[in-house]
Amino acid sequence: MRNAMSVPLLMRLDGRLVAIVGGGPVALRKARSLTESNARLRVVAPTIVDELRALAQTHGEFFERAYAAGDLDGAALAIAATDDDALNERVVADARAANILVNDASQPSRGDATMLATHRIGDVTIAVDSGGGTPAFSKRIIREIAEHLGPDYGPASKTLARMRTYALATLSSDERAAALRTLAEYPLAELARMNPGDAEHAVDACVRSLRNTTNLSPSGATCATRASALAIAQSRWIAARLAEHGVATRLLPVTTTGDAVQDRPLHDIGTDNVFVTEIEVALRDGRAHYAVHSAKDLPSTLPADMCLAAISAREDARDAFCSERYPSFASLPAGALVGTSSPRRRAQLQALRDDLRYEDIRGNIDTRLRKLREGTYDAIVLAMAGLRRLGIAATHTVPFELDTLVPAVAQGALAIETRSDAAPAFLHAVRAAVNDAQAERCVTCERAALRTLRGGCKAPIGIHAGGDGARLTVRGTVAALDGSRVVSARLDRPVSTLEEADALGVALAEVLLTQGAGELLERPAPLAGRFLVLPRTQDRPSRIAGALRERGAEVAEIRDGEPTEALARRVPDMVLLPSSGSVGVAAAWLERWKTSPRRPSVAAMGPQSRSAAEAAGWVPDIVPAEATIDAFVAAVEEFLSAQA
Repeated sequence: MRNAMSVPLLMRLDGRLVAIVGGGPVALRKARSLTESNARLRVVAPTIVDELRALAQTHGEFFERAYAAGDLDGAALAIAATDDDALNERVVADARAANILVNDASQPSRGDATMLATHRIGDVTIAVDSGGGTPAFSKRIIREIAEHLGPDYGPASKTLARMRTYALATLSSDERAAALRTLAEYPLAELARMNPGDAEHAVDACVRSLRNTTNLSPSGATCATRASALAIAQSRWIAARLAEHGVATRLLPVTTTGDAVQDRPLHDIGTDNVFVTEIEVALRDGRAHYAVHSAKDLPSTLPADMCLAAISAREDARDAFCSERYPSFASLPAGALVGTSSPRRRAQLQALRDDLRYEDIRGNIDTRLRKLREGTYDAIVLAMAGLRRLGIAATHTVPFELDTLVPAVAQGALAIETRSDAAPAFLHAVRAAVNDAQAERCVTCERAALRTLRGGCKAPIGIHAGGDGARLTVRGTVAALDGSRVVSARLDRPVSTLEEADALGVALAEVLLTQGAGELLERPAPLAGRFLVLPRTQDRPSRIAGALRERGAEVAEIRDGEPTEALARRVPDMVLLPSSGSVGVAAAWLERWKTSPRRPSVAAMGPQSRSAAEAAGWVPDIVPAEATIDAFVAAVEEFLSAQA
C-alpha cells in the first residue's frame, strides 16, 4: 500500500496553548520554534533543562513531574518529545482521544503533524518537509534557500498584500485577478520600495492599461521563454515593463535544444540557434504572443515570419573572470584550468594566455558557479549581465575590459521576438514598453557585422558597439579557434538611425575581412537557412534530422496527430519522406501545398516511400540510388546545394 501524501498547512498559534511532554534538548528546540509564533507553552516532564524552564515560565507554565492525561486539556497542539517510546505513544493516544492535533518527535509518522524546518523573510514563510526522517537535510535545504533569497521578499510581500486589499475594494473579480497576476511579476526591488500610496497608484495604473488593451484575451499575453532561472528572471522583468503599458503576461517555459543537450559543447550540437527554434515554434502555433531572448542567442537573420519587436536597455555587456581562489585572470598560475562554453571567449583568452588549460563547461549560471566552488575549475568566465540580473557572483568577480575580451554580438541586451503578423497595437505596446533606442542602434550595428562576416556557430567572433547617442564606436575581433591568430578593428562614426548603425556594422566587417578574418572563419554550413519538414512514425531520436541539422538545416519533426497549423505559415524548402508511413503522417498537411504557387520539394528515401508519395499525388523530386540514411542525407544536401 502506498503511503498517503501529507498536506502542508500553516497553523496560526498566536496566544493558543501548546502542551509539550518532555524536558530535554528535543523539547527545547520545539519550544523555541513555538515561541517565535507567540504560542503559550505548557511543559511537563520530571526533569526540565534550564533554558526550557525559563522559556515556559516566560511564555506559559511548566510542571516538573510525571505526565498525566489532564496535562493536554485546552491545548490546540500536543508534542510528545521524550526518550520513552511508550510514553510518547500514550501522549499521541490521549491527544487523539481529546481531538487534539499531536506531533510525535520520535516517530513523525505516528503523529498528526510535523514541525517543518522554516525560513522567514518578513511575512514570507518558507517551509521544507523531508518526510520527518531527515531533519538535518531539511535544515540544509532551508540554509541553501536562505542564501539565494534576499531581504526584498519580505517587504515585497507586504506591498502585494496592500495591493490585494486595495484591489478587493475597488476592482471587479476579473480585473482583480488579471491585475494581481501582473503586479506579482514586478521586480522585487520595485515592490519592496513601494509605500502604501505607491502600491495603490500601481494598481490603478495597471488596471487602466489593462482596460486599454483590446488586442489580447482577457487573460493577457503569453511569453515564451527558456526555463532557466536567468531566462525566467529576464522575462519577468520584461513582463513588468509591459504591465505598465497595459499588457498582462503569463510565462510559458520552453525547453530548448541547448537546454536539453548538456553532454556536448554548444557548438557541437549542430545548429546555431539552439536556444531559439523551439521558442519560435511556440510563437508560430499561437501558444505564445511574444518571446524574450538573450539577444546574443539570436541568429543574425531571423526567419521571414518572425521579427524583433524591441531591444531592451543594455546591462553590462562585458565578460567576467570568476574564481574562488584567484583575484584576477593575470594571477592564475600556469596550467590553471579555466571553464568556458564559448569558442569566442576561449580563443581570445588563449591569445592572451596560452599557458592555461581551457575546458568546456555546461549548465546554468548557478550550476557553473557550484562547479567553481567545488574546485572543478580554477576559474570560469561568465557574462556580467547574467550575474547582475540574478544578483550572484563568485568570491572574485572581475570584468574584462572591452578591448581585452570583446563581447559576443548583442551581449547584455534582451530581444523581444514576435510573429511578423502580430497585431500592430500589440507591437506598438511592446516597443513603447521595452525598446531602448541607443541599445537598438548598438545591437543593430553588431548584428549587421555578424551577418556580413557570415560566421557559423563555431566562429570566435566578438563585436561590441557603444557610444553617447550621437556617435557609435564599434570594435570587432575574429580569432583562430586556438587563439594563434587574432584580427581586430575599430571604427567610430556619427550614427542617428538604424540604417546608419547597420551600415557601420557592415563597414567594420569589411575591414576585418580585408585583414584576413575570412581565413579564420568556418565556411557556412551547406544547408544553412534551409527549412525542412520530417514526418515521423517513431519516437526515438532521428538520425536523419540530426545529420541534416549538423549541415545547418532547420528541421521540424511532425508526428501523427500533432497540430501542424504553425507549419502552414512557412513553406518548407523540402519535405522528407523516409518511409511509406511518413507519407501517411504528412498526407493531410501536404494537401494544402498542392495549389500553392510555391510548393516544397519532396525527397523519398526508397521505392516504398516513393510509391506512397506518388499515390498521394506527390512525385518526389529526389530518390537516392540506395535506400540508406547516408545516401538519403547526401542526396538532400546535393539537391538543395544545387538550388542555392
